[in-house]
Amino acid sequence: MLPHHHIFLGLIFVAILFFSFPDISFLNFAIIFFSSFLIDVDHVIYYFFKKGNLNPFNAYRWFIERRKQFHKLPTKQRKNFYSGFYMFHGIEWLIILFLLGNYISPFFIFIFIGFSFHFILDTLHEIYDKRTVDKISLIWNYLRFRKLNPKIGDK
Repeated sequence: MLPHHHIFLGLIFVAILFFSFPDISFLNFAIIFFSSFLIDVDHVIYYFFKKGNLNPFNAYRWFIERRKQFHKLPTKQRKNFYSGFYMFHGIEWLIILFLLGNYISPFFIFIFIGFSFHFILDTLHEIYDKRTVDKISLIWNYLRFRKLNPKIGDK
């Protein structure tokens, strides 16, 4: 899903939460909102490791081009397209954030909420695009794509 979609839907999500839970502070709503899309910084990190460039605008253009390549593929081939290894996209982070939020500080619960919303959007988008849901688990992503098929989708 493109960043502007995450930002727009994150804003709507936070607005709904704001009216549903007025006792939550503005700072906590801001944490939810920003964590709902800033998690995608791992896309820029992936781009850096692939291309050696940290410019987020170049990364955005590169991902748009890969998206075009993906959409040109027949539906059956889309399941084998490797979108990349995104280190913050995984249920493992949700578990860690949830535990930190319950045992260390509630601050992490608000990041957990933002990340969870982001994961739900990404998963729905991957299902809609008829691709493999590869951003749900870091371990699964690594085992399925990096060890078993290291060249899939890399160009």
